[in-house]
Amino acid sequence: MILPCIDLMDGKVVQLVQGREKALEADAPEAMLRRFAAFREVQVIDLDAAMGRGSNEAIVARLAAQAAIRAGGGIRTVERAQRLVEHGARKVIVGTAAFTASGINEAFLEAAVRAIGRERLIVALDSRGGRIVIRGWQQATSLSAEQVLARLEPYCAGFLCTYVDKEGMLSGTDLNWFRRLRAATALELTAAGGITTMEEVRELLRLGIHVALGMAIYTGKLDLTELAALDRQS
Repeated sequence: MILPCIDLMDGKVVQLVQGREKALEADAPEAMLRRFAAFREVQVIDLDAAMGRGSNEAIVARLAAQAAIRAGGGIRTVERAQRLVEHGARKVIVGTAAFTASGINEAFLEAAVRAIGRERLIVALDSRGGRIVIRGWQQATSLSAEQVLARLEPYCAGFLCTYVDKEGMLSGTDLNWFRRLRAATALELTAAGGITTMEEVRELLRLGIHVALGMAIYTGKLDLTELAALDRQS
């Protein structure tokens, strides 16, 4: 499956480079959702909530009422995860809340599974320099994605794995990293971060990995019509 991404900041659709520098602003959120109507699911990330400086939840709720979305960004309480499901989100992506200073936050994950169901929960494994990063990619943990995949499997339906080192740079991603992750779990994997060419998209799909796309779509490096056709075949 191919998932176009809608990243929200200050009520606008944006694309960032490595989660820091804003590279562009796009059309209004609802307009972007209409552009992505041919795809089975859309990924919506609230960057303000992820960075702990606000919320675009009202916008996320409107998008969830109009299309099949998976929502993430700053979901650090079970109550917020529940609200997003009530708004209509198909799946909820948690990152920071899934981890503690010393490892995995099993208490939170167990509570989230009880509240919304394991089948709706996706854990974000955003990695920079080989380490999982949290709090809007501003804080590094001591963990690697490969270390925690098996331990997280009981709590989720799959993983969103972002190769932050290449995020937004349009310079390609690290396919070998995704191959290692695919070998480490049988659960659903979604790849993000630097994916730039149709060759990369096709290879990830061949590996049985979903593909989340942002900058390459917004800059026209990848064609939406071609991607939607490939999504229908996958």
